[in-house]
Amino acid sequence: MQLRSDKDRGDGTARYVLSGEGAGTIFRIDEKSGDLHATQRLDREEKASYTLQAQAFNKITGLPLEPATEFIVKIHDINDNEPKFTKAVYTASVPEMSDIGTFVIEVNATDADDATYGNSAKLVYSILQGQPYFSVEPETGIVRIALSNMDREVRKEYQVVIQAKDMAGQMGGLSGTTMVNVTLTDVNDSPPRFAYSSYHLSTYESAEIGSTVGRIKANDGDEGENAEMKYRIVDGDGKEYLDIITDETTQEGVMVIKKKLDYESKRVYTVKVEVTNTHQDPSFSDLGPFLDTAIVKVTAKDVDEPPVFSRPQYVFEVNEDTPKGIAVGTITAWDPDATHYPIQYAIDQHTDPERLYHIDPKNGSITILKSLDREVSKWHNISVLASEINNPHQRSRVPVLIKVLDVNDNAPEFAMIYETFVCENVKAGQLIQTISAIDTDDPLVGHKFVFTLSSMNPNFTIFDNEDNTARILTRRSGFNRREMSVYYLPVVISDSDYPIQSSTSTLTIRVCSCDATGNMRSCSVDALLLSAGLSTGALVAILLLIVVLFSALKKQRRKEPLIISKEDVRDNVVSYNDEGGGEEDTQAFDIGTLRHPEVIESNKLRRDIIPEMLFPYHRPSPMKECADVRDFIISRLQENDTDPFTPPYDSLATYAYEGNGSIAESLSSLESSVTEGDHEYDYLSNWGPQFKKLAAVQ
Repeated sequence: MQLRSDKDRGDGTARYVLSGEGAGTIFRIDEKSGDLHATQRLDREEKASYTLQAQAFNKITGLPLEPATEFIVKIHDINDNEPKFTKAVYTASVPEMSDIGTFVIEVNATDADDATYGNSAKLVYSILQGQPYFSVEPETGIVRIALSNMDREVRKEYQVVIQAKDMAGQMGGLSGTTMVNVTLTDVNDSPPRFAYSSYHLSTYESAEIGSTVGRIKANDGDEGENAEMKYRIVDGDGKEYLDIITDETTQEGVMVIKKKLDYESKRVYTVKVEVTNTHQDPSFSDLGPFLDTAIVKVTAKDVDEPPVFSRPQYVFEVNEDTPKGIAVGTITAWDPDATHYPIQYAIDQHTDPERLYHIDPKNGSITILKSLDREVSKWHNISVLASEINNPHQRSRVPVLIKVLDVNDNAPEFAMIYETFVCENVKAGQLIQTISAIDTDDPLVGHKFVFTLSSMNPNFTIFDNEDNTARILTRRSGFNRREMSVYYLPVVISDSDYPIQSSTSTLTIRVCSCDATGNMRSCSVDALLLSAGLSTGALVAILLLIVVLFSALKKQRRKEPLIISKEDVRDNVVSYNDEGGGEEDTQAFDIGTLRHPEVIESNKLRRDIIPEMLFPYHRPSPMKECADVRDFIISRLQENDTDPFTPPYDSLATYAYEGNGSIAESLSSLESSVTEGDHEYDYLSNWGPQFKKLAAVQ
């Protein structure tokens, strides 16, 4: 390109100058001729145009010949750039078994050349690799399925090469390529299939319920939830004994024991197992039933088992009067194994400590060894052991309950010990006692007792109430305890069972003095105590308690020393062994008389008669007889309550008046002899052998 000014006369005085974008670097102008040259290769894709200014100057004067002129240099495009894809590698997925034309992915390429100038930027897409499975649209770059029924189980991944070429795909055009990785995703188009038509498993007959026998597995070409399966037993003679569950982790069928197997009754258990897909796609139902079946045979292996009893529990009944050696019942057991070893029997002696029964070790017959008594034990619970003779370790146990049936072998007797009394002024026909009976036997229809007298009695009679009780009545009036204080009445008590049992019990009737209302006034000491609710046994127990208490108090009692030195009369405890019996304090006041004035009357009763209380005896209140004592106590109580010097708490003060002393007065007087001179102790010799040593000391 040449620039020339209209003012240039061609005499060499004009000089051209260039300024603007790329002046002096990309573009250069000849100062003399005005020719414009490019100094380097121009790239339209980098800069499509340049704006420059050119001006002519006079070399001599340096003045511009004319104003600067601006011009634009545009770079014309040539096809020097190949198409480029937005990604070097594309990733796409499409469901297997997709129809032809199913969209897979769209790829995109660009060309840096000028799209408005020629065909340098006009691209056409084509597939170089991946046919006949895929196709690409030339103008859009959309990749689609070109082959139907593409099976993921056959081939899962495909690599497709796509080319983009400019110049509208004509020869001489530039091109670029990209890779598309296509993955077929799974659909449930493959049904589960067993590898074998039958399977063989084995286990011991002793396998517990729920234990695993073995595992089987069906194959499914699908994956994920499309490969999830479910197993179940649909038929077979072992359906009652076997079950199958699905292991969701491994998709295996686990065969387990549902019911105990028995080698002796059945050695092979056969079941038909069905497997199905859990998630089925109806759109692929035409590919066939999505299930499969197989036969599973489980062989039971023999185990040496313990003996088996014919019953889980035996119950026998035997009369209590059954003689020794009689059989009660028979226990039966057998060896369930195919060997059928003989069985031996034994009684667990821990369950029969008294050795009442014996069992025949061969035939299992239980016999009686000792006499039985239902009144001692109504039931006997024993355990029988059965073991194989050839293998005693194989042993079983069964409970045996033996009920002892009642036999009328016990006679009835009084229900309690009766202690009866009758008043001297009693009238004829008066009730003095009601009696009842007991019987340790247990008849089926209940007890029915009959009460009679062993012989006619002129004083008393008996009336049977027919309800297992009887009344004792007086036959005459007027009894005199001085003539006869005690009467003995034999009573015969019989039962109604077979054989009839009877016994004679004696009723003791004591005669007592009573008032007009029938209250007992005087009898024997025992009768008095009975009126207070005390029996003879209770009286004996009270007396023993008093003796023990008295002995304990006697050991704790401390006496003052007879003779001690004057220096030793301090707060010391001196113990001596008193060999004498002491004397009786005849002048002491008995406070017990005030406390129990009613005893005055009781001491008048005769002690040679032991009465039995029939009617409650109401003793007159002693309060009227001891009114003076009561008034004295009340007045003293009021004085103590109003006394300001009493302790601020409740206290109990006990005083015992011991009388005026003995002849020797206080033993402390002996101490005075040390300082007051000699004293005569001759009277000690008159006290008896207990004070013999003391008399010898003086």
